[in-house]
Amino acid sequence: MSEPSFREIQANGIRMRVAEQGSGPLVLFCHGWPESWYSWRHQLKALAAAGYRAVAPDMRGYGGTEAPQEIEQYTLLHLVGDMVELVKTLGENQAVIVGHDWGGPVAWNSAMLRPDIFRAVVGMSVPFSPPGHVDFLGALQKLGIKTFYMQYFQQPGVAESEFERDVEATLRRIYFSGSGDAPERSSFGLLAPGKGFLDNTIDPEALPPWLSRDDLAYYAGEFRRAGFRGGLNWYRNLRRSWELLGPWRGCIIRQPSMFIAGARDGVLKFPASKAQIENFPGTLPGIRGCHILERAGHWIQRERAAAVNELLLGFLKTL
Repeated sequence: MSEPSFREIQANGIRMRVAEQGSGPLVLFCHGWPESWYSWRHQLKALAAAGYRAVAPDMRGYGGTEAPQEIEQYTLLHLVGDMVELVKTLGENQAVIVGHDWGGPVAWNSAMLRPDIFRAVVGMSVPFSPPGHVDFLGALQKLGIKTFYMQYFQQPGVAESEFERDVEATLRRIYFSGSGDAPERSSFGLLAPGKGFLDNTIDPEALPPWLSRDDLAYYAGEFRRAGFRGGLNWYRNLRRSWELLGPWRGCIIRQPSMFIAGARDGVLKFPASKAQIENFPGTLPGIRGCHILERAGHWIQRERAAAVNELLLGFLKTL
């Protein structure tokens, strides 16, 4: 099996770098924070071997894709627009869309807003929930929470300065601490008052099996070049995206769908996650599987690549 090929594409007003492997029905992969197209390398290879055209862009603000300066250029409508235009620029009319972490909301909202283009959707880590009447930051305030990591990310320059001090150490700590290999903690997302994000992480003595030194070096090279600002700007649009999605409050996704997460993923400990998953029969009436993989953490498609590939291929065969 050949390696992915790369090209730059103009889509939705920005230049995007995409990795592509195989030919056949299009499957589009959306990575999250702080990652890269590279997080999908195992899935690209498996799907290409099974007769699919697997495409993973560096998302807006990441890697080899353009990073607009203006914070307001990173709303969910911009991110969905990137995926819509990418499908068209690739010469296709439809795609199955797959997203992990922040790429999950991009995939879910792409399917919700453009069911004519995205014929099926798979979300990983972040459950689907229709746009609601309370924004996430507002909900945290109502709960009296002031030190959640997404709140820490709001002030431009603060998290960038912390993360870019030693990029490889930053990524090593984040990847390990969010994984199923780290000691389980109940408050990974809550920062100690006056402390930074990395103060709440663990620097492992050895890398876990799914993260080699070469893998870590690749990610570090991408973030040294592109910086962390673009990805952090996604968080700085939480309230703006919520406002823009107001017309779709309560909207459900009817296309075939699937959810995958690790049982030790900190996202599943968010206050609303349990109810969101329990509500899938109503919010995702086309759901064809909800899979919580034991002992796995947040980086599910890397930590459990073989299992995720098997689930994806099984889902795609039902379409």
